[in-house]
Amino acid sequence: MDSGNADYHIQREVIDEQRLKERSQRMNRSQTNLSISHRLKKSLSCSVPKLKHSIVGFLPVLSWLPRYSIWDYGMPDLISGISVGIMHLPQGMAYALLASLPPVFGLYTSLYPPLIYFIFGTSRHISIGTFTILSIMIGSVTERLAPDADFLIYNGTNVTEEVDIISRDLYRVQVAAATTVLGGLIQVVLGLVQFGFVGTYLSEPLVRGYTTAASLHAVVAQLKYILGVSPKRFNGPLSIAYTLADLVMLLPETHLPTLLASVVSIVVLITAKELNNALRQKLLVPIPVELCTIVVATVISFYTRLNESYKISVVGEIPSGLQPPRVPKASVFSEVVLDAFAIAIVGYAISISLGKTFALKHGYKVESNQELVALGLSNTFGGFFQCFSVCSSMSRSLIQESTGGKTQMAGVVSGVIVLVTVLKLGSLFQELPKAVLAAIVFVNLKGMFKQYYDVVTLWRSSKVDLLIWLVTYVSTVLFNLDMGLGASMGFALLSVIFRTQRPSYSLLGHLPGTELYLDMETHKEVREVPGITIFRSSATMYFANAELYLEALKKKSGLDIGKMLTYKRRQEAKQRRRERRAERRARREAKRQKKALREASQRSKKAVFTVEDEAGQLKDGMNGDIHRERENNTVFVIPETARTSDGQHTWVYLKGTDPDTATLGSVSDLHDGDTTTLDSSSEDTLSRDLERVSLGSLGKWTWDIHSIILDFSTANFTDTVAIKTLRNIFHDFGEIDVDIYLAGCQALVVEQLERGGFFSDVITEGRVFATVHDAVLYCLKHRGAVTIHSYENALDISGTQL
Repeated sequence: MDSGNADYHIQREVIDEQRLKERSQRMNRSQTNLSISHRLKKSLSCSVPKLKHSIVGFLPVLSWLPRYSIWDYGMPDLISGISVGIMHLPQGMAYALLASLPPVFGLYTSLYPPLIYFIFGTSRHISIGTFTILSIMIGSVTERLAPDADFLIYNGTNVTEEVDIISRDLYRVQVAAATTVLGGLIQVVLGLVQFGFVGTYLSEPLVRGYTTAASLHAVVAQLKYILGVSPKRFNGPLSIAYTLADLVMLLPETHLPTLLASVVSIVVLITAKELNNALRQKLLVPIPVELCTIVVATVISFYTRLNESYKISVVGEIPSGLQPPRVPKASVFSEVVLDAFAIAIVGYAISISLGKTFALKHGYKVESNQELVALGLSNTFGGFFQCFSVCSSMSRSLIQESTGGKTQMAGVVSGVIVLVTVLKLGSLFQELPKAVLAAIVFVNLKGMFKQYYDVVTLWRSSKVDLLIWLVTYVSTVLFNLDMGLGASMGFALLSVIFRTQRPSYSLLGHLPGTELYLDMETHKEVREVPGITIFRSSATMYFANAELYLEALKKKSGLDIGKMLTYKRRQEAKQRRRERRAERRARREAKRQKKALREASQRSKKAVFTVEDEAGQLKDGMNGDIHRERENNTVFVIPETARTSDGQHTWVYLKGTDPDTATLGSVSDLHDGDTTTLDSSSEDTLSRDLERVSLGSLGKWTWDIHSIILDFSTANFTDTVAIKTLRNIFHDFGEIDVDIYLAGCQALVVEQLERGGFFSDVITEGRVFATVHDAVLYCLKHRGAVTIHSYENALDISGTQL
């Protein structure tokens, strides 16, 4: 070793799993000796700090409300709450139309749930209330279970085209409330069983594709209000296509005054929002564009009597005061359980993603499971007061955060604004045109429309994520929101399985002067370890890719173990067949020889019988009974004497094809071309010899690999199929004298290997090493004696033998 590498020469022991376990047992011996009852008692014990922590965890408001500073947080929360409350009014009424409910129920939904979230929520900045996507999902349920066709007015025996709107809306409210309560209960249960991670199954491409498709459903749902037409209601797959086709057929019947009001409202809203964004740096609080629009539209409609003069549809009667709580209609639960589950998952995914974004920005933590509980209680409690499903709104949350909101006290202030409106000001909006509310929904979907650019972005970054986005979008558009969500989640999970089923496989080489082992294809500076193949998969080996793992190992190592073992077994079988044929011939000859011996013993017990005169002369003076039969250039031998005391024969034979030059031999001298006669004990000896036949002796293959190290650092679990595959790898490669080792296994993987019965007397824990380098050092010490001294200069590291 040169002086430049002398400073890096490190002396350390090789660490395998067995040594690690021994160390762990010594360190944890005191804990292991603790009785089960003691540990159980400790886990179930209740102390004051533990009780306080549990209560504060379930009621997060107790962690910050006692320390709330009015001077520091009061004014920012007040301004933020007023701004958000003003946004709640138009959005609540507009999104109620998306849910196919009377607008006043959108105001109720903007009142109760934020107050419940104030107590149980952990995010300080999200605004809970109505949201576009959930409103559309609720609307699909209400229209499916309460279509207009079920509420037509009967006039005697004739059915009119009029719909009993009061009865229809009353039943739709019951359906929406039941769906909301059931969805809330699902969220609470998932939160209590620590199932907050369920939101992680909704990847960002999936959520964005889903919300983009949902925005298309929202636009189609609002076209009837913008155009002033009454298309038929369609439910189930392809309903959006049928609705669009019906709207196209109704275009000649477009109500022009309604269309004009819609267009003017859209133009005003877009212009005002753009000015608002341009001047946001100079404004203390954003201008409430939507509230101003509905106020102006209501005033114009009231004084010009748009409903009476131009037949423009308006909101209608808005009752003052609050509705008493009602128990939801339980008979509806069985019909909406799947919808409720989809709504629960989507609402939680939107809320937790937005909450974590703000938490990361402002340096606090959002508890996933508690968020599920908080959102579930908000929906459950709100459902008893005829609210529909809620979650966080991006637009309102951004306003709450940008206007200086510090805590959920801003949500309480916004609730007060909505409460005052419901109690005193609700009746003032009775003349508000529905076309204006539809225009508000349409303009607020502008951010969703921008998500179509995701197709270009994902095409450049990830084709798989693009495929998930497209499948989610298409399935949601064609199959509606509930079925689309299920189909998209199923496809997303299949894409994960597919990617783990087709991972990348690589051979690792050593980076000189380090303990690092890198991919030899991507890192040209690494060097192959002589006699050792280091194999790594980029994914966990499990039932879906175990066979592919084995195929890749054979391809990368250059050892087609299947063909090699097949050839070996065929050669062994041929050799056994030759021995069996020789044995049968020898037994037949032995019978004849015994008969000849008995006859010869009667004449002379000391005579020596030879195969032929020349052979007899060469063997003259030898004691014993010898006979041979020459057939196909093969010399058969028989026992010298009778059976010994232990019931076995002593065998000799003449080897060579020329009897004149034949020589005596023993069983150990047998070659592939020799045949002999054997009894049971000699046959067992030969069988053991055959089992040790190597492929090198058969002359088919040659290789310079004596060890293969499987890098399992990427594996985070294993299953029975993978364990069986690993066991076969150890066994099959062992038959060709190639040792297999595992390296970099996590503790969980080793534990699963133990439970799966992987380790045995043949495959011990000494085959599992902490790192790849430990395994390499072990292989060089035990199998690489010829090359170890030369290779240590490359490693610059030497390890001590176990």
